[in-house]
Amino acid sequence: MNDAKRVTTRHAVFLVALSIAITIGASGAAGQATERSGDHWVSTWATALQLTPPAARGGGPPPATSTSPSQPVVQPPAPSGGPRGGYRPVPSNIPVTLADQTIRMVVRTSLGGTRLRISLSNMLNAQPLRIGSAHVALHAGGGRIVPGTDRALSFAGGPAAAIPPGALLLSDPVDVPVGPLADLAISLYLPVDTGPPTTHTLGLRTAYISRGDVTASEAMPDPTTTLAYLWLSAVDVLAPAAASTVVAFGDSITDGYGTTLDANLAWPTLLAKRLAGERTTRHLAVVNQGISGNQVLRNGAGLSALARFDRDVLSRSGVKWMILLEGINDINIRGRADGPDALTAEELIGGYKQLIARAHSHGIRVLGATLTPQEGVPTATERGEAIRQAANQWIRTSRTFDAVVDFDAVLRDPARPIRLLPAFDPGDHIHPNDAGNRAMADAVDLKVFVK
Repeated sequence: MNDAKRVTTRHAVFLVALSIAITIGASGAAGQATERSGDHWVSTWATALQLTPPAARGGGPPPATSTSPSQPVVQPPAPSGGPRGGYRPVPSNIPVTLADQTIRMVVRTSLGGTRLRISLSNMLNAQPLRIGSAHVALHAGGGRIVPGTDRALSFAGGPAAAIPPGALLLSDPVDVPVGPLADLAISLYLPVDTGPPTTHTLGLRTAYISRGDVTASEAMPDPTTTLAYLWLSAVDVLAPAAASTVVAFGDSITDGYGTTLDANLAWPTLLAKRLAGERTTRHLAVVNQGISGNQVLRNGAGLSALARFDRDVLSRSGVKWMILLEGINDINIRGRADGPDALTAEELIGGYKQLIARAHSHGIRVLGATLTPQEGVPTATERGEAIRQAANQWIRTSRTFDAVVDFDAVLRDPARPIRLLPAFDPGDHIHPNDAGNRAMADAVDLKVFVK
């Protein structure tokens, strides 16, 4: 059978399976899957939620104001390294609160599976979060879903749930065959005032907010929009035993700051596409756990990498690899000048060693990524550059990581290696553009994941 026929056959089988699942679901309780002790869950999509209070640097939602719940509030994403010029995404427009409203968020799977569950987080709020109903469907573009694909989600067998402050909540599994690289629309109805939402600010996918419970509607009526993810933490799929997840752990360069909105062009998403296209790696998922402005050692835009490691890496289902690309914000905030609290290369490397050791203790291998160029950023200094070079030398030569990807070598300008190649620079001199993210994804040696 040639490749074209194989693709056609697989597509037909998937559509038949999806049709069967939807037909079963229409009959009621028969469509809801139950948890089994032998189930192997793998995170196919996830995002890193920010837990810092609103007043903290770059993180968290805006404070409550007199603004109406239906009126979004502008909150721009936090840049990595703080450039004042060049590229800036459209503001995320995070609402102050939601009440008697539905939010429909779009996620892209990396790995397919036979059924799924979602994870919701109330880790920021000081009050319980009420979920009135939740649905999942295939996304049809804009605020629409593919007709006939909508499925209601349940929580402990019921349509509603209350999530205590600081807690995560898994939905019940639902029988929905999900293909790789598919767009899902996840709709949550919030019946009462939520307070400021737990959020991932730089979502890069448009989400839609409408009045009332319209979780099952094929189109969101008269919506406002946000570019953030609210409360949605992860989507897991039931997958074969050999399947596993790769966590991309980092800051804004991993988060996708500098890439085109609604285009799925952050390097972890492009890496997932590469993995799905190869027979030997199509069992691997990739989830993006970048937070713009994040640091390895100190809290700021989100908790530090050391503080959020358990939540954003260990809590994800089926993790076998972590790709670590972080440290440029530590350098730009604390490495610019000498002083009693100044960052040193040894301190940053010590943070890397901690993350590697903690990952290894849980059987997770770590792919280390070199820190990328940033000449032209207002916070860049000679002292900071010396720290970056020392950290990169250690990443390349220490043999502490299980493998290394040299993003610095991929993105730098050969004519001046401390700056981004102009073709990869969106204008702020630090965040790779779409082409730069593609070059990063292409630089990862897929063979390291199958050794």
